[in-house]
Order: sequence, then structure tokens, then C-alpha cells
Amino acid sequence: MWFRDSIGYHILVDRFAGYDASRDWNKEQFLGGNLRGIADKLPYLADLGINTIWLSPVYKTTAYHGYNIIDFYSTDERFGTEEDLKDLIRRAHEINMRIILDFVPNHCSREHPIFEKAFWDKKSPYRRWFYFSRFSNEYLCFLHFADLPKINLEHAEARNHVIDAAKHWISIGINGFRLDHSIGPSHHFWKIFAREVKSVDPEAALIGEAWLESVEFTMLKTLRVRNKYLRWLYNWNPWDIELEYRELDGSLDFLFRHVITGQIAWKDKPENHMDNVRNTMYRHFRKSPPNYFLPTFIENHDMNRFLFDAGQDRNKLKLALELQFSLAQPPILYYGTETGLSNDKPVSHKVHLSDLQARKPMPWNELDHDLIDYCRELIRKRSLR
Repeated sequence: MWFRDSIGYHILVDRFAGYDASRDWNKEQFLGGNLRGIADKLPYLADLGINTIWLSPVYKTTAYHGYNIIDFYSTDERFGTEEDLKDLIRRAHEINMRIILDFVPNHCSREHPIFEKAFWDKKSPYRRWFYFSRFSNEYLCFLHFADLPKINLEHAEARNHVIDAAKHWISIGINGFRLDHSIGPSHHFWKIFAREVKSVDPEAALIGEAWLESVEFTMLKTLRVRNKYLRWLYNWNPWDIELEYRELDGSLDFLFRHVITGQIAWKDKPENHMDNVRNTMYRHFRKSPPNYFLPTFIENHDMNRFLFDAGQDRNKLKLALELQFSLAQPPILYYGTETGLSNDKPVSHKVHLSDLQARKPMPWNELDHDLIDYCRELIRKRSLR
């Protein structure tokens, strides 16, 4: 499958290109980054050696990051039109670059019209699309976020609505999905989802996000992890759970991020721990199913930038990237990693809006060309293997 040779680049659309630099990035607001801006930066990405772009959700939304969806079938005008997306896909394909789109089947925005109908009318047929309490308007949501009601994907009409949306985006040329919160839907859903999506494009890459950090006991009722209560009781292993989504083509490898932080970012002499990292990852990869991808990353939009954890030490960042690009699994760069983008303050799930620290605008006027050259060379060497 083509994804085996992928060099990924994860873009938060609102913060990458085309944004209004006069707007405050440290507020929960749209800055204006858009699909046309990304299209204009394709030469930059191609020169870096990227061959796969992972876009944050571009569907109609109430939030700058795109995860609060109010229409699975339309792009948000603040990101651009569907024609803009098609143009980006066409221009990327012309230079042998693929586009993966972030897809969010587990939940939608509290302001989604279908949810509002279900919420305000207890006799609505849409009540069955969600997990309402039998006697009240309480409902299950994404973990503890009340503004993101959980969709009942075991209900055929709701499931078909979500899957048909995914098939639509594949039909216009999207090459696959990063599947948000894959531990939310059931394995039964993922089996149907994968079958239907691959009926449109057998080569569509389906990569899950099985992230269990910060999941508390009270949130387990919102998850569809196998034997979740028993496993919680016996202190479950999150790295094993990310290997279980065999209906998909793979899962993002959160173990690598965990190991690289502990063994490189937080060590005084990280060069002495390089072999420990490689050996740990080798054992982990050996446990994975055949032809199952575990794409690696050192940071993303929900956590500290690696450079922040490393005390702003660029040499540690280079060691982490060297390790990442030496491993067998496809690597993913988060936008700005290649130019040393970092936090000012820590990201914490206990601090409201602290994740904005990991979502600063791409600093196009202050690029670190030495670090970019370093990343370009790592990618070039990897391509020669």
C-alpha cells in the first residue's frame, strides 16, 4: 500500500497559511488559514520532501480547529469551498502528493441541526441518533465535553449518514482519513466503515487515533474499547489497545511520542538513550499485526511541542527527528516542527485553552532554515533506503 512510503505533514488548516497575522492566536477564534493558502505552499512542502498532507477537519464547524462539526457534507467557508479542496487535491496529485483528511465519526457539535431537533423534541426520530437518557435530556458526549454529543453509530440511519459523508470525500479525491477518537466507535462500526470506504477507493488509507491519555473512569461509558472496565481495573496498557484496530490500516503510534519524550526530551545526555528508544520501538512494532501501520510523531495539536518538553534544546529536537526517521514506520511531522515552533506555556487538559500553545501560526517570516535543511536531509536519506 502507498502509505508504507508516506512522509506525512500534519496541518491545522486555520493556523498554517493564508491567516490574518493581526489576529490573536492565543484566543479561541478563527485566524483565517485556508485551503488556498495550503495550495500556495505546496512547493515548500514538496521541497521539504513531504508526499502526504494530513489536514485537520475542514467541514462546516463552530470552532477554528474544525472538530465541532455541524455538517459532515460541506466545507466551512472560512476554510474554503469544496472547489478549493478539489483544487488542492488536484495540484497535490500533480506533484505525486496525497491528501489525508481528518474525519470525526464519533461525535458532532451541540449545534448540529440534527442534534438540535433530537434535543428539543423527545418524539423526534433523531433521538435514536444519539445516546439520550431514557427519562431526561442528558446524553453521552465525547469524553466529558458536553458541546460534543456522541453519535449512536449502531443505529443504521446515523451510521449511514456518517459513512456516506466519508465516501463523498473519498469520491472527490481524498486519499484516506486520520480517524479521530477511534476508541469511541465500536469495532463493528469500523468494520462496516472500512468496507464501505474501500468500496470507493481500495487504496484509501484509514489510520485511527487510539489515544487514552487523560481518560478517567467516568468517561469509560463513552468508549467502545473491548473489556474496558476489566482492563481499567487491571491498569490497561494503552499501547496494546492501539494495536487492536485491525479493521483499519493502522493507528497513530502514541508510544513513540511517550518514549521519545522520556528518553530524549527529559534526559541530560539523550545521546546515551538512543539505543533504548530503538529497542523499545522494535519490540513494539514486532507485536503489531502484519501490514498494520503505526505512523510515528513527536508532537501534535493536543500536546506540548517536543521542543518545549526538551527545554528549547534544538539538539534534542534533532536527535528525536533522527530517531523518528530511522524507524520502519511512516513518520509524520506536525506543521512548524521543521522550523522549531514551540510553546511558551505547557499544554494541560486541566487548563482551559492551553492547547492553543500547540497551535501557533506557522511563522513564515521567521523560518529556521538550518533546521529545515536538517529535516530535508533526513527525508532525503530515508527515501534512499
